[in-house]
Amino acid sequence: MCGIFAICGLAWDSNSCEREWRKKVVKLSKRQRHRGPDWESIYSDGRGNILAHQRLAIVGVGEQGDQPFVRPGISWIANGEIYNHEKLTSQFFLERETTSDSEIVGLLYKKFGTACIPMMDGFFAFVVVDEEQGTIFAARDHMGLASMYVAYGKDGSVWFSSELKPFVGVEEIERYELFPPGHMYTGGPGGKGMERWYSPKWLDEANYVPTNPVNYDLIRKTTIDAVVKRLMTDVPFGVLLSGGLDSSLVSAIAVRHLHDNTSHLEWSEKIHSFSIGIEGAPDLIAAKKVADHLGTVHHEFHFTPQEALDALPDVVYHLESYEQVRASVPMFLLSRKIKALGVKMVLSGEGADETLGGYLYFHKAPSPQEFHKECVRKTTRLHQWDVMRANKTTMAWGVEARSPFMDKEWLEVVMNIRPEDKMIDMKDCPDGVHPRMEKYLLRKAFDTPENPYLPESVLWRQKEQFSDGVGYDWVDSLKEYAEVEISDADFAARVTRFPFNPPETKEYYMLRTLFDEFFPDKSALDSVPTGKSIACSTPEAVAWDPMWMKSTGDISGRAIDVHTFSGDFIVGESTMDQISFDEEPDEEEAHKSMKEELASSLAQLSQNNGPNSATAGAPMVSDMPLLRRSQAPPLRGWWGKARHD
Repeated sequence: MCGIFAICGLAWDSNSCEREWRKKVVKLSKRQRHRGPDWESIYSDGRGNILAHQRLAIVGVGEQGDQPFVRPGISWIANGEIYNHEKLTSQFFLERETTSDSEIVGLLYKKFGTACIPMMDGFFAFVVVDEEQGTIFAARDHMGLASMYVAYGKDGSVWFSSELKPFVGVEEIERYELFPPGHMYTGGPGGKGMERWYSPKWLDEANYVPTNPVNYDLIRKTTIDAVVKRLMTDVPFGVLLSGGLDSSLVSAIAVRHLHDNTSHLEWSEKIHSFSIGIEGAPDLIAAKKVADHLGTVHHEFHFTPQEALDALPDVVYHLESYEQVRASVPMFLLSRKIKALGVKMVLSGEGADETLGGYLYFHKAPSPQEFHKECVRKTTRLHQWDVMRANKTTMAWGVEARSPFMDKEWLEVVMNIRPEDKMIDMKDCPDGVHPRMEKYLLRKAFDTPENPYLPESVLWRQKEQFSDGVGYDWVDSLKEYAEVEISDADFAARVTRFPFNPPETKEYYMLRTLFDEFFPDKSALDSVPTGKSIACSTPEAVAWDPMWMKSTGDISGRAIDVHTFSGDFIVGESTMDQISFDEEPDEEEAHKSMKEELASSLAQLSQNNGPNSATAGAPMVSDMPLLRRSQAPPLRGWWGKARHD
């Protein structure tokens, strides 16, 4: 995993102009240096195309793997991992100059053009400049595991980036947006713009409902294969272990099948596992049990609710969203600890809950058909939720997370199983012992008592969402903090402050405010998903229960009455129907006003603080044309009332 940045199709008429653009690219690319702390380099072809790369070396770690790659008539940058790169090399007789898996992107393109994308097994975001044809080719993997954004310049140029940060506040950019997963972009002569390249039946056909019966042996084999291929690495690695079913299974498979993949660094006799939580948290107890069972070198880290609250601004900045913050904070803190130990790659468990209906709200799915539709909705939106969290909170510290449950072959199997086999019915015990609980199919596939992968108590443990499992005090403290931080008067005027998608709770008012400090552009706001959620549901699934429709919503699993500890958890009643919209909010004007206030504050800050001041060169937000609250003078209006951290 790395950070890529490119500007294609610039118009310049002199060498001095090219030099100025190169300086600009250096500055903008540096905003995502955290993604590639190992090395950085830039290539300009002299024809209006500039490629920049921030490298995190994982495979082929020597200098020969540095990017951008430049070959006769072609240059390219790539982010991600191509697990079948050696197979493709021998199959198509590719002439390799390095051992980097990213090298095959350009080599395959030279042979097959844009048809090369489905050949690659892994996760990726890349940009190829074909100097011979005068064309641009960019693509993102099937599920958006590698983050990617696209911007459109006022001069007709097209920009690509791993994160939003390089686009924010850039006057040459007209607008920017997510580069959609499973899509490719072609520009130049014959270019077709944005097109979908990944079109499985379960994704492409809106009315498709699968009819394949469950095959436990196939689920087990495909899951094992997905984990094993992700053990390809030339650097120290480990596993994220929360103690829940998904991360525990990934860890168990990695331990048992480690040597099935010979392309990994033999850096430790045993696999290292990592968990984090408030002392005494449910996840820590379960993770320790799994680690003892597997015999991993286990690292247990702790944080306090106050430490988590202190991290909020940096987490929102790196996440580039005000959603998923609850789960992002502990993952962000854990990633820092992992990087301090010298580990650069970890396996993680994102994806199983979405594809198999593992969240507790699925207990109330009204029909098999609606169960399947919700699985499709959740899976196809992961690039804005858990997948983005796993990518950006780890890459904030230069750690790469890999998700076996997002494997293309695994998706092909589980997304084509009939939903009747996935439905939850706690009164039904198909094997005569275990009730048909959430993710029953995955549990049963690895229910091998003669040679168990996991302890029985973990294999059949109730779903616990990560933000809850690290300690209920974390979520409760966040909500209490927001109640103190945001006044009743500010919250009552939230439609004025946030004319687009007004927050229903003070927690979200606070997070939206942090987000707007870093990302005031309308394009940035448009990249964040909207809608009410119950226990991580989609907005569509909230309609399953009339009580959910009347509530403010809450992503905690404790919001569902089947949760063991739901009794004391309160979900507020929505007050949005009490808000009067006298006129249509002027969203554009609101953003313009906010940016003007930020610019004014920045000028004031520059006058008050010289280059040697305590706030100069803050490492987390350097070169951003924005302010964090801890750096800025008191602001009024857009924040509510004057205050500091």
